[in-house]
Amino acid sequence: MRDVHDPEGQRLQKVLAGAGVGSRRVCEQLIAAGRVKVDGQVVRELGVRVDPVHAVLHVDGQRVVLDTGLVTLALNKPPGVVSSMHDEQGRPDLAQYVATRTERLFHVGRLDEETEGLLLLTNDGDLAHRLTHPSFEVVKTYLAEVEGRVKPQVAKRLREGVELEDGPVQADRCTIVQVGYHSTLVEVDLHSGRNRVVRRMLEEVGHPVVKLVRTRFGPIRLGELRPGRTRVLSTTEVGSLMSAVGL
Repeated sequence: MRDVHDPEGQRLQKVLAGAGVGSRRVCEQLIAAGRVKVDGQVVRELGVRVDPVHAVLHVDGQRVVLDTGLVTLALNKPPGVVSSMHDEQGRPDLAQYVATRTERLFHVGRLDEETEGLLLLTNDGDLAHRLTHPSFEVVKTYLAEVEGRVKPQVAKRLREGVELEDGPVQADRCTIVQVGYHSTLVEVDLHSGRNRVVRRMLEEVGHPVVKLVRTRFGPIRLGELRPGRTRVLSTTEVGSLMSAVGL
């Protein structure tokens, strides 16, 4: 087993407590119970010291965020806003919602101009890269109002897959939420990040989208966040995102 002790570092329980995991005593109990990993190794000794800058810590499999300079925001993007920090055509963009932030933030993936809902903004390049890379298959959830009455066999077809002009795609989950006289609410889970893919899938099965909202990105949910508002993700939420993509 590789030795993770760094004699020049800080005591592990102090680093964990400083990251908000719990009190020093609680962190000692977590270590003694074998619930803490340092650089992939389970550590049970209370005397272990670690580098608080470079060590990779996990508690119960979830990454502990140590770098206080990294920040990730959730934004409820309104319709009519492009997913760009600076739009050269002068259209409303994302910069207006983070104008008071001092960090250089960039968006994680995109929502098309008319799609609203959850968009993540961060200054953590490694996290952003993994969240958008197809190999990590991060699932996103969308609530769509579509034209017409969607029958159960249509939802089944979306789960089994449809052929689009840029190749086949299938929903991880598709649920009919509410059927009205002229429109239907459907909820779609999808890990594909292709351009306008949800709209194109639903149009392919004969139900064009009237309104589309992304409500979840991996473990992060839109919740009660109002359109045009942002919130800083907690260290626990960021840790869950990092764990979801193997960080």
